[in-house]
Amino acid sequence: MRREVERHTGGIIQAESLPDGASCELAVTLHTPTGRVFCKGGQADGRTGWLYRKEARINPCLPDAVPRLRWAVERDGWLLLGFEHAPGRHPRLEPGSPDLDAVADLLAALARELTPCPPVEVQPFTDRWRGLIGPELVNGDTLLHTDMTPRNFLLGDRLRLVDWSAPCRGAAWIDTAFMLVRLIRAGHSPAGAERWAARVPAFVEADGEALTAFTDALVRLWERMQCTAPAPHRGPLLDAARQWRAHRLSRQPVAT
Repeated sequence: MRREVERHTGGIIQAESLPDGASCELAVTLHTPTGRVFCKGGQADGRTGWLYRKEARINPCLPDAVPRLRWAVERDGWLLLGFEHAPGRHPRLEPGSPDLDAVADLLAALARELTPCPPVEVQPFTDRWRGLIGPELVNGDTLLHTDMTPRNFLLGDRLRLVDWSAPCRGAAWIDTAFMLVRLIRAGHSPAGAERWAARVPAFVEADGEALTAFTDALVRLWERMQCTAPAPHRGPLLDAARQWRAHRLSRQPVAT
């Protein structure tokens, strides 16, 4: 496998393991004669093999805020992807962070550049959330990332968004809504997080009923996930989603 990779990179000088490859069996920075390459992957027919194939298929359709896929190698039951190396740190999301403007600007640009959805096969968000929310509320023709964890953003000379392994096609405001929950977790009030999200035109244009329904669906989904597969990060995210739902419901007129 190493020999196959070196056909693309030249002789590998060093392989530096990365701590943030949460869904990858292998996540390394390769140091090569022509520079650094980010390499990720795992068993081709394993639990996450289909994610690597999906990301390889969609990468050519993505804007330049996404590192380019340079090569894909499959051999002896393994599948590895080699990407343009994107140096940087993860943005800080707490109130007052100077990184918040860059995050909003990138989400606005992606919603604009990925509408209409490029001609690539992706799951509709209406299918992914079937039974959780009315399809008419989240239907749309924007290519979405859907995994707004801060570790998928890298801030160097500019902000970039990586790990497009769970894309969907849906309403243009959905990625901003997912990020809004992350801001609440980082210490923003729901009202403050919504004021931040108002920097993204697609979010401003979102229907209020759809946003409220989104918060309720997200709470129910994450409650289910926390019951079936508890994880340390899910509790705080669930609490943030509940805060946003309570804020949305508090603004609804009381029936008389």
